[in-house]
Amino acid sequence: MEAFEVLLPLALILLLSKLMGMGAHKIGMPAVIGMLVAGVLIGLLSYIPWQPLHEAFFGEEIKFALDVMGKIGVVLIMFSTGLGTDLKKLKQTGIASVVITTMGVVVPMGLGTLVAFLFFPAASPLSILFYGAILTATSVSVTVAVLKELGKLDTKVGTSIVAAAVLDDVIGIIVLSILTGFASGGDGEVGWSWFHPNAVMVTVKIVAFFVAAIALGVGLRKLFDRLERKAPHNRRVPIISLAACFVYAYAAEKLFGVADITGAYVAGILLGGTLSETPYIENKVDTMGYLFFSPIFFATIGMNLDFSGITVNFLAFGFCFVAAGLLGKLLGCGAGAKLCRFTWRESANVGLGMMVRAEVILICAQKGIDATVGGVSLVSPLIMPFVFLIILISSVLTPVFLKLSYAREAKKRQAAPPPEEQPQA
Repeated sequence: MEAFEVLLPLALILLLSKLMGMGAHKIGMPAVIGMLVAGVLIGLLSYIPWQPLHEAFFGEEIKFALDVMGKIGVVLIMFSTGLGTDLKKLKQTGIASVVITTMGVVVPMGLGTLVAFLFFPAASPLSILFYGAILTATSVSVTVAVLKELGKLDTKVGTSIVAAAVLDDVIGIIVLSILTGFASGGDGEVGWSWFHPNAVMVTVKIVAFFVAAIALGVGLRKLFDRLERKAPHNRRVPIISLAACFVYAYAAEKLFGVADITGAYVAGILLGGTLSETPYIENKVDTMGYLFFSPIFFATIGMNLDFSGITVNFLAFGFCFVAAGLLGKLLGCGAGAKLCRFTWRESANVGLGMMVRAEVILICAQKGIDATVGGVSLVSPLIMPFVFLIILISSVLTPVFLKLSYAREAKKRQAAPPPEEQPQA
């Protein structure tokens, strides 16, 4: 393949992704849905029986080139997510965010694992747990936009959702890292279990990664502090930060057997939060990622959606998986809020707010598809249409129900009799 041959598919992906993303944004949905739809529309072209069209857009070498660029997009997304993860926000809600997040991870993962076990009892423990781990992801960008519109972002519910989302990302990435590490440490047998002798070595490597990453991160923070003082808002800062991101991502997967996205996310956390240049770095990374690389990732997922192998059994599993994903966050986070003495309405709003999914769940699902044991993917590629459905349903339902909930609350306050005036002394 000549280098220029990939330019036409890139042009179509970028143009259609932008148009569909704008359309999704106008109807109040995440741009990622529009990018996925763009990929689906491009994928439909493969059904046209015209050889030049297939060679131009769906050749194996072109698919490989797009896949490589898409993976760079994933790394950039997770790096940006890490940069935006401010662990200090957890202090605003104290123990409440910890309880909400814990319940919001345990319940959906438990439900997803249970559904996978019931439908695929012969699958490996890793495979079953990976289906559950996919459902731990959350994305509150839609929720934050709705709460900001309603003037509720700085309320007890709003701050709890934002803080819980921060911790949710951290825990979710750790869970994904552990499962990915065990997958890479297997002996090639699908039935590999937790009691395999390699399990100890895998665990040591995962712990070693986080220890080494944090230790190196301390030095990186000092380096970036010096760079910021000498050259604030200089391009060298985001360039060096990107280099650090790629090194972390490479080392995580190559040296420690941990997912590359974990390395990128950890690099983002270590370089974000308190650095004065964090917003500047994040802006540059987002510009590069969402301008070019990230749309390619989302579009290629849409292009590769395959419905032909879905059986009746998998269809039933898929819909149960979607229900587990939606109810898991709603019930888990809602129960966590209730345990922290939120009102029933506040608890329901927290559950609704944490229910939304977007790019992270797609990345987690793709990691499960890419991870193989004995040449078999831990997660079936057929799960992607149902992951897309979770994103679509949660992005539609959450804004609608949150607005209805706060509208009813406002009406209830208006209908309540005014408090009696206290007699003056």
